[in-house]
Amino acid sequence: MNVLRIALSELIGMFIDDGSLATLCLILILVIAGAVEFLAMPPLAGGLLLLIGCLAILLYSVRRAVRR
Repeated sequence: MNVLRIALSELIGMFIDDGSLATLCLILILVIAGAVEFLAMPPLAGGLLLLIGCLAILLYSVRRAVRR
């Protein structure tokens, strides 16, 4: 049973290495999708904000990993 738990943990870790990175990306996607859908934000502006936001989140995650 312990081997199964370790294998499952490793499998999940391949896709979600940093939980806060995944969470922040999902929140960013939800906020921008909501702004495009409900606030009539132009899709091109939403895409640009999504690109800039994802790069900022990635930079934050890398800096935090370097400090560890």
